Amino acid sequence: MTITSTPAAFEGATPTASVALDRFGPIERPDLAYTPEVAEATAPIYEKVKHIIPAIEWPALAPTIHAINKLKKERNAVILAHNYMTPDIFHGVADIVGDSLQLAIEATRTDAEVIVQCGVHFMAETSKILSPEKTVLIPDMKAGCSLAESITGADVRGLRERNPGVPIITYVNTSADVKAECDICCTSSNALQVVESFGVDKVFLIPDKYLAANVGNKTDVEVLIWDGACEVHERFTAQELRDYRKIAPEVKIIAHPECPPEVVAEADFAGSTAHMIDWVKTKRPEKVMMITECSMADNVASETPDVDFIRPCNLCPHMKRITLGKILDTLVEMKEEVVVDPVIAEKARVAVERMINLKS
Repeated sequence: MTITSTPAAFEGATPTASVALDRFGPIERPDLAYTPEVAEATAPIYEKVKHIIPAIEWPALAPTIHAINKLKKERNAVILAHNYMTPDIFHGVADIVGDSLQLAIEATRTDAEVIVQCGVHFMAETSKILSPEKTVLIPDMKAGCSLAESITGADVRGLRERNPGVPIITYVNTSADVKAECDICCTSSNALQVVESFGVDKVFLIPDKYLAANVGNKTDVEVLIWDGACEVHERFTAQELRDYRKIAPEVKIIAHPECPPEVVAEADFAGSTAHMIDWVKTKRPEKVMMITECSMADNVASETPDVDFIRPCNLCPHMKRITLGKILDTLVEMKEEVVVDPVIAEKARVAVERMINLKS
């Protein structure tokens, strides 16, 4: 079940446009000319991405990158970039990179007053939940998620009424309202551990039906599902992977557990975005194909130029709403602030912290 509502429609999410600007004050919009100063200042950044971004494109990107890096210091802001951001953002302006929960946790450890979340809406909510005293901005409030939008807090309350006593685990890729109604959160990395931590014979793992199925294949616990899915990962097929192996028999295929089980079964390795990145950097295969959002392969390829990447390019249309230009606008205008109702935030924080505090 995929619902196409926007993140602003999530229960508990209240977007605001100008409150942050009143709080922090106006700032002059920078000039975006490609000057010798900009060229010199951004040269080390281009060195990181030269294998991915053609030299002819750099003069168009460098002025905005340079302006953002100056503005974030003036605003006492930190930029969090998910692994699915494009290389100009990921390597050009990000202070912290990683998966959604990792970003939110790292943000709590910074002294920055402002968090600019380069990802999708539920990620910004999670950052606000864990750092309620900070101002959290997202460059595009419409950057949603098909998976997060497949379920609401009301849906979870219905599940609990119909299944009394069954623990409900939510993947972190959900809204604050959904987290608030669940017993604990999980990530794709620790989902199996969380499922087995209850010591019961039956749990719900929502909302990703494929993650739930892949976890269910590894445990004796009955894992009940919700019919949600990531529109990027569900497009991959097992036949597609077999066809790639015919073309390049030496290729190593690594997949995200949000993919259908038959896709995971065809892969050489399956794991979270962080685990996939570590696998490539550690194993250094001659040729690899990452079965996940396309930009992540670009970001890893820039750090492992010795590895040949085959790129089946499934892009996330929501992640791609986040651009350098919108990040600049956010810092200048301090707009698109993400606010979570304090009552919902407190309940959601309990579910997130239970997972963080879960012992290995």
